[in-house]
Amino acid sequence: MRSFAKVAAYLAAALVAYGAALALGAIVGRSADPAPVMAFARAIVGVRPHLAWDFTLIGRPEVLAPLGIALVVAAFVFRAWSGRIAFSLLSLLASWRLDAFLQHLCKRPRRTDWVLHHETSFSYPSSHAAIACGFYLLWAYLIARSNLPTAARVVLPGLLVLLWVAILWSRLALGAHYPSDLLGGTFVGLAALFALAAAVETIKVVGATSRRA
Repeated sequence: MRSFAKVAAYLAAALVAYGAALALGAIVGRSADPAPVMAFARAIVGVRPHLAWDFTLIGRPEVLAPLGIALVVAAFVFRAWSGRIAFSLLSLLASWRLDAFLQHLCKRPRRTDWVLHHETSFSYPSSHAAIACGFYLLWAYLIARSNLPTAARVVLPGLLVLLWVAILWSRLALGAHYPSDLLGGTFVGLAALFALAAAVETIKVVGATSRRA
């Protein structure tokens, strides 16, 4: 019963997170971000644009594809980590696809005050924010909960959290997104994580039931 409760809790969390993304999408479709929030966002535009682009690249296929291949190889070398690696790659894909679906549903245009690189896809929610949460922030959690040496479990998650913040900052510094896009993308990343956790827990329950039978 406890396992079924976990499945239900994960599913509920996934639905709440994705529902929040949908609700925020409906709000931004009717009205702009609050003026103080946009004033802050505009103040960031153009700050260290080349550094911002470097951090933006970390959430793009140019970096994610080779990183994914490296993780697949690592899964065969470090078998104890294979489950966590598989989960992180599935979360990456789920975050990306869920975000793409919602982008085409909301159809929010991009900002016009962009710098360095003009992105023409829809703006809400931010796929970078979804991936930063559903992949990089997930790895911070996985490492923190692992049996690695204490120093690694403290330093590496801290660096990954800073990377998460830097990726979000980069989207504002390049004028690529509204702040609400980043919040919506974070909701999407959380929805992907919880939905996958529910799926994994369901598989465990079914497996345990089959063995008892």
